[in-house]
Amino acid sequence: MIKRLHSLFPSLADSVLNSYTQVYFSNNRVFAVILLAVTFFDPWAGLSGLLSVVFANAVAYIVGFNRLNIRLGYYGFNSLLTGLGLGIFYHPGLQFFTLLAFTAVLSLFITLFFEGVIGKYGLPFLSMSFLFTIWLVTLASRHFSSLVISERGVYSLNEMYSLGGLKMVGLYEWFNNIPLPYSLKMYFRSLGAILFQYHLLPGILVAAGLLIYSRIGFVLSLIGFYSAFYYYHFIGANFAELSYGYIGFNYILTAIAIGGFFIIPSVYSYIWVILLTPLISILLTSTNQLFSTFQLSVFSLPFNLTVLLFLYILKFRERFYSKPSLVAYQQFSPEKNLYSQLNYSERFGNMANIPLILPFFGEWKVTQGHEGDITHQGDWRHAWDFELTGADGKTYSGTGDQPGDYYCFGKPLVSPADGWIEEIVNDIEDNEIGRANIEQNWGNAVVIRHADHLYSKLCHLKKNSVKVKQGAFVRTGDIIASCGNSGRSPVPHLHFQVQEYPYIGSKTIEYPLSNYIIRESNRFLLHAYGIPEKDVSLSNTENKPSMEKAFRFIPGEKLKFTVTRSDGKTGKVSWEVQSGLNDKPYIFCEQSGSRAYFSFRNHVLSFTHFEGDRASLLWYFYLNAYKVVTGFYKGLVIEDRLPLSIIKSGFLKYMQDVIAPFIIFLKPVYTMNFIREADDFTNSRIWLESVSMVKFGKFDRKQVLARFEISSKGIDKIMIQDNKLFLEALRDEQD
Repeated sequence: MIKRLHSLFPSLADSVLNSYTQVYFSNNRVFAVILLAVTFFDPWAGLSGLLSVVFANAVAYIVGFNRLNIRLGYYGFNSLLTGLGLGIFYHPGLQFFTLLAFTAVLSLFITLFFEGVIGKYGLPFLSMSFLFTIWLVTLASRHFSSLVISERGVYSLNEMYSLGGLKMVGLYEWFNNIPLPYSLKMYFRSLGAILFQYHLLPGILVAAGLLIYSRIGFVLSLIGFYSAFYYYHFIGANFAELSYGYIGFNYILTAIAIGGFFIIPSVYSYIWVILLTPLISILLTSTNQLFSTFQLSVFSLPFNLTVLLFLYILKFRERFYSKPSLVAYQQFSPEKNLYSQLNYSERFGNMANIPLILPFFGEWKVTQGHEGDITHQGDWRHAWDFELTGADGKTYSGTGDQPGDYYCFGKPLVSPADGWIEEIVNDIEDNEIGRANIEQNWGNAVVIRHADHLYSKLCHLKKNSVKVKQGAFVRTGDIIASCGNSGRSPVPHLHFQVQEYPYIGSKTIEYPLSNYIIRESNRFLLHAYGIPEKDVSLSNTENKPSMEKAFRFIPGEKLKFTVTRSDGKTGKVSWEVQSGLNDKPYIFCEQSGSRAYFSFRNHVLSFTHFEGDRASLLWYFYLNAYKVVTGFYKGLVIEDRLPLSIIKSGFLKYMQDVIAPFIIFLKPVYTMNFIREADDFTNSRIWLESVSMVKFGKFDRKQVLARFEISSKGIDKIMIQDNKLFLEALRDEQD
């Protein structure tokens, strides 16, 4: 029977539990169990809510709605609220449960309606379908004579006595008489009232679950409620409005939604939570007046209207997009939303949507950078001059009296990104050394259009060296021309700039270069993006076949390892590279069900997100291959910042969660070192070492060490040291 049910309704348990946590914008399993238990403080209401969720999700499966949305609880939480509300209002019976089943289906259909209507504007449907469903059923049920209005909650002590005798009555009285401030009791009861449970204990349990789920969410619930509490004092509003049905939960839900769920938690989101309090109050008071005419409760209507209105108006911003920032990828946790945004901003925030590589092969030197002391000034200050240097640091051989003496003269130059050839000048003579053509300042040049208002320009090219035609489409790395000495160029060099318009003399704009290697003595550093400064020697990332085989993951590719652990566990691990939503690639582990999402640009692998088992091989691979370049540079050091979400729970982590929108004091960091390469003409082997750690001030709290051995077949061996755990993974030869 269970197998049959599972085959008919896969992930039904997940869909039910997530329907409970979606009420509080969560998918935390522990929180779900707490909420499920809380609803059964009124057993009939709890049963009604549970049955309603099961009915709605079962119908959603049968009709064929989106399975991911069903599993996440999107199509169940409105039916849950409807079931809880009806279970509180009406006495159980055959007629009631019949009505409940059809009401759950009605709630589901209205949910799909709002998903289509509101969703096309990129807005959440929240609990709008719950509101419409319970209003419709309440109005209709006044004509259903077989339904009996429940008197539960009127004689609470009698109910407690029937459930557990005098002990239950005593426990109930003890909780209600806990010496807490009036406002705090109202806060707890408001939390419980979201699930139609108006006692103090359910609210305390919900608060505990909220704290487990999200420290930011818990703090926001307090801010939302107490903003309303003190605003009512200040404005002289009617406090009965908050205590009636403990409808103050509108402020709590709005605070969590605006402060940390749909918007990245920050100083700005917290300020908006407080500023929206009067707006909620106006909506609450006015709708109460209106709906009382029909003897209906407003329930969560003010919360819905406030959140939808605020999210909608943010879409009309033309600037200040980060004050506050909307969540781009929802992870159902204010902490994870914040930490992912901070991590992405630090790693890729200044990286352009269209990455530009260096427009040459090999290693060149910046002889004049932005804000240069020669010509890069004023409107043309955002530019670079590049030259080739020899082992002695000179830019030429021999006497340097002829253009051909200079190492860069005649060297091929390439397109920094895909684009169209916009302008070409190709017939200007190259200058003698020491002379400059002031009249034809830019010399031979090529302008490439990469996007609207994004052009790159290569100048001082060699006469008649341009190999492309105007209007032609070029790919990243295609040869464009050769370096020369034309125009205002006393010695051969490449002038490179990025500009907003397609003209040869257009002003420059500041735009970063992407994924380049800087050499400092015998040390190499990878820069994901940046503005190279004067006198640095740099090159594009290069590719090595064995490194590309190991770290250039292609959808459909499979990897298999035999894993041995120091705790005695051994086994086989199988990975498959797959493509997810929006074609985002990830590595999927068949044994653990884990996913490690990544991006690959310009020979650089960067992991971006992990979901799943933090004891799996894939988790350690995610941590210790967090960023890898598919070339080899002995002594190369790659440094990056890991997301704060990798830190497991603990006192410091909880404290960091609470103040994360304001201060970050825990810093997870990643470092990879390229150790050595052995190449005997028959087999190439490369050794890499990495370390992931959490820095707290000057202290390192935890380190995970890794060593990789790479051959022409890919990753041969992975060795992990995590405290006392040692893990070794060998590539399966059958792969």
